[in-house]
Amino acid sequence: MIGAGAAGLFCALTATAAGARVTLISRTPLDGSASYWAQGGIAAALAADDSPERHVADTIAAGRGVARASAVRALCDESPERVRELQRMGVRFDADRHGALALGLEGGHSARRIVHAGGSATGRRISRQLAALAATDDRVEILEGTTADALLVADGRCAGVRIRTPDGHATLSARATVLATGGAAALWERTTNPAGSLGVGLALAHAAGADLADLEFTQFHPTALVLDGPDDGFLVTEAIRGEGATLHNAAGERFVDELAPRDVVSLAIVAELERSGAPAARLDLREVDMARFPNIAEVLTRNGIDPHRDTVPVAPAAHYTMGGVATDLDGASSLPALYAVGECACSGLHGANRLASNSLAECFVLSRRAALAALGEPRPPRAEPQPRPIGTPPSSQTRAALWRDAGLLRDADGLRTLLEDPFPVARLIAASALAREESRGAHQRSDRAALDPTLDGVHTVVGASGSVGLERWE
Repeated sequence: MIGAGAAGLFCALTATAAGARVTLISRTPLDGSASYWAQGGIAAALAADDSPERHVADTIAAGRGVARASAVRALCDESPERVRELQRMGVRFDADRHGALALGLEGGHSARRIVHAGGSATGRRISRQLAALAATDDRVEILEGTTADALLVADGRCAGVRIRTPDGHATLSARATVLATGGAAALWERTTNPAGSLGVGLALAHAAGADLADLEFTQFHPTALVLDGPDDGFLVTEAIRGEGATLHNAAGERFVDELAPRDVVSLAIVAELERSGAPAARLDLREVDMARFPNIAEVLTRNGIDPHRDTVPVAPAAHYTMGGVATDLDGASSLPALYAVGECACSGLHGANRLASNSLAECFVLSRRAALAALGEPRPPRAEPQPRPIGTPPSSQTRAALWRDAGLLRDADGLRTLLEDPFPVARLIAASALAREESRGAHQRSDRAALDPTLDGVHTVVGASGSVGLERWE
């Protein structure tokens, strides 16, 4: 298991509960994952007036004609039971005064179905509990501060992983290898993500010969702080708009439906900033009970912003990559015995625009499926496995180039310059964005502003050679 965020931890614990032994590789301490900092909750149809069918309809609508129907159905059907399973594992979710789950509302959802733990500290609460369970599970070996720099391939199958240690390299063989390395949104200069979210899992999988998909779809969160200093880009969760926060322009006027899907809100903010020349939109939190969002209140106070009095400067930042390692609904990639779960995977679930809080739901629904499927893999081949290294990490120049040429708005000229970038994943993002000659959801091309209905249900797929093809999934 490469990666120890929510997806990796839950996958590992599911596997050990079924009798497997798991080695968990984490480049950072367990509290350094993107999951640990996630402010959103888990989307699950648990209310009496809600249903998986309504959740399906909302997810399909947000996906802008590209969400894979079977993946959406699996998520919406299975998410309620995964919430109950997390409760059995000791996660305490927020409840109302009657003891029932306190369900929140977020953009794009037609019902209150967002489960939180500690308000906007959901990722921290869940990851901490899962990490504690993994640390006391004698079937889990945890290697913190360890970097995976190559997958091993033998007889056309993934046979394990090569890790870098203070003493050099070591290899770990495995029946199945699961990538749970998180996304790639920190490849963009302005981001809500921790510094390590650089698409390492995508690079590992591509170097080993596995297909990638939908790399052009990167979601830009509309409300990231605009500040001088280390808290620039800090995420102000969408849930806060569900509780009454409003967006205003420089003249103090509201200009967008705050609960519209993220691509709509982000584009509206960018258009308003370009029209007015203002550096940021203003988020009004004065009607919000900030006791429900203690980590946000702490960051604002640290920067001299009083949410009871001041409006908060926000603008979009790269937040979530819908694309990743192409998988089926059990997390299996095109390379046998290699699986991917969480944000580094692309089952087609999110389509062109992820519905809020479906990502944590995906971590638990699809990670469980992957763990159970991986248990059926045969022993590794006897042939000597060959490492497929990923090369050097991205530079600050790559991050600046992606923000400039593959940001919220992009065009062919800028994307073509990225085809020469030294970092492979940056080149593949550009190639995928060039192949989709339309604007759809999180992929907005100023030179191809219209949606092309012939591309409904069509996904960009990057093969081992780096060539990009268009495939219709379902």
